[in-house]
Amino acid sequence: MIISIIGGTGPQGLGIAKRLAIAGESVIVGSRKEEKAVKVVGETIDELKDYDVDIKGLANEDAAKEGDILIMTVPLQAQSATLKTIKPFVKGKIFLDATVPLETAIGGKVSRVLKLPEGSAAERTALILEGEDVKVIAAFNNISNSLLLNIPEPIDCDCIIAGDNQEAKDTAKELIEKIPGIKVIDAGALEKAQLIEVVTPLLIGLNIKYKSKYGGFRLTGFDF
Repeated sequence: MIISIIGGTGPQGLGIAKRLAIAGESVIVGSRKEEKAVKVVGETIDELKDYDVDIKGLANEDAAKEGDILIMTVPLQAQSATLKTIKPFVKGKIFLDATVPLETAIGGKVSRVLKLPEGSAAERTALILEGEDVKVIAAFNNISNSLLLNIPEPIDCDCIIAGDNQEAKDTAKELIEKIPGIKVIDAGALEKAQLIEVVTPLLIGLNIKYKSKYGGFRLTGFDF
């Protein structure tokens, strides 16, 4: 199985790529420009020289074409354009969307969220990719880049997901939990992404207030 990170050269995408590659997955890092992806992957392979990793860099379109599971890690302002470029290559695939509608997309505060007409960024993805039988799942929205990049330390944080296809969510759970420390919590249907995404600016604000880079959530008291 090949995991493609769409827009994967930023800290979040690269953190996910590194973690999954170390866990033994075949990973493709995608970028708008292939040369950037290749350069970043070369640096990553040097950094992870103590691990046996299978990772390469491609343009987003090629990454989407080759990947079995796609994970998109782009800022809100790049979401729509990126989805339109990869739409011909996503049919029938599982699509994890980590996009969060932060107010920074319009020059606002990083600790505030934008209200989208679709309800959530993940629901916008589902609408744009409608007709392609894509199983869209909101995931990785609440796990900080610092936690992902703090290799090899385990991640003391839950990953809350939402989506309409249970089989796809089960597959996503199995994949995400290959990252040490993460427990996946299924919040239900894709519309729950509206609630998941608004938690992110709260976490960012708390990390700023308490001068931390590693704040996250653990849900307790449930029989998951």
